[in-house]
Amino acid sequence: MTHTVEPSTLATPAVGLSPRKLPPALRRRVPRYSDLAPLMQFKKPEFSKAARLNRASTIWELRDIAKRRTPKAPFDYTDGAAESELTLRRAREAFQDIEFRPGILRDVSSIDLSTEILGQESRLPVGIAPTGFTRMMQSEGEYAGSQAAEAAGIPYTLSTMGTASIEDVAAAAPAGRNWFQLYLWTDRERSLELIERAAKAGNDTLMVTVDTAVAGARLRDVRNGLTIPPALTLKTVLDASYRPAWWINFLTHEPLTFASLSRYSGTVAELINSMFDPTLTFDDLDWLRDTWKGNLVVKGIQTVDDARKVVDHGADGIVLSNHGGRQLDRAPIPLHLLPEVSAALKAANSKAAIMLDTGIMSGADIVAALALGADFTLIGRAYLYGLMAGGRAGVDRAIQILEKDMARTMALLGVSRISELNPDHVRLLGR
Repeated sequence: MTHTVEPSTLATPAVGLSPRKLPPALRRRVPRYSDLAPLMQFKKPEFSKAARLNRASTIWELRDIAKRRTPKAPFDYTDGAAESELTLRRAREAFQDIEFRPGILRDVSSIDLSTEILGQESRLPVGIAPTGFTRMMQSEGEYAGSQAAEAAGIPYTLSTMGTASIEDVAAAAPAGRNWFQLYLWTDRERSLELIERAAKAGNDTLMVTVDTAVAGARLRDVRNGLTIPPALTLKTVLDASYRPAWWINFLTHEPLTFASLSRYSGTVAELINSMFDPTLTFDDLDWLRDTWKGNLVVKGIQTVDDARKVVDHGADGIVLSNHGGRQLDRAPIPLHLLPEVSAALKAANSKAAIMLDTGIMSGADIVAALALGADFTLIGRAYLYGLMAGGRAGVDRAIQILEKDMARTMALLGVSRISELNPDHVRLLGR
């Protein structure tokens, strides 16, 4: 028997389909307006600061915005590191070389990112690290950082080389948890004055930085001729021509000075080399411990042995840090050092808090550090990129990005609270 097939039922087979009658959904037809209408929802372009910041989904994207909006010298001061910048690259690569090991079938319907650090709760396991010359990056500077930290319920650390005073930061963020970072000077009386001001202003933690016996060779700053305050030269004026907002803010606000110091003009390296004490020893740490009655944290720990020693000399916490790669190039990477330090302090039954900075560019980086033994983390560049991208709102956005990253990473790991993170959740891959 012969069967006749209607031409309309013959299908020219698409790739991967056998020659058969096509399902109705795959038959071509002229689109109806009712089908197209939901797709044609054109939005009016938005050019506001809020829209610009909301389009940034990562810290790297905030960095891109910051680079477009900030003159080269202050941007490079933030973005750069010492010599060939190997240390900074290696620190970031260390986080990229993390392999997560998720658990399944855990209830992660609610993620709690809060943790305790140095006797108080922090809503997130990250605080803002001390950064110098912050109003040079964007005019709101330390005020934006401290207020954003206050709103987020996390600590803010003011640098000795900050451009807002201890008292002004305390007034700007009266409900915030403010810490003070100290560089010990050759003039101990001036150091003591700063310590007393920090205590009077309500700072509960003193963070002494110990890795600046001399200044690192920050070659970007040398090439840019960076001085404090920035100098108006033909080069900087040309650079300003397409970054007018930064210069308008810079020129119409209070002149840039070291708020905790007397007025100084010169390069960053010259300031460090002329002011800070290359003769510091553990005896000076003992003096600080006797002088300061609050939490004492030592920042700049780069060996297991030094971690043990500063704790033995009374430190309540340490920061594993190579100064963001800005001092000694080819320095140890904090994330690589972390498991050894954590194991050593646990073996000694130490209660000292272990904090970590350098290289953090995402919430996943923070989760990895916590899993490997850190109690807390600090961000410098990550929040400064937000500051340069949009002032206080940009810092808020940086914190929001990190918080969202952390919550998502923990949920995918099968972890609902910080205390559940442990070394089994991560593996350091070798390059």
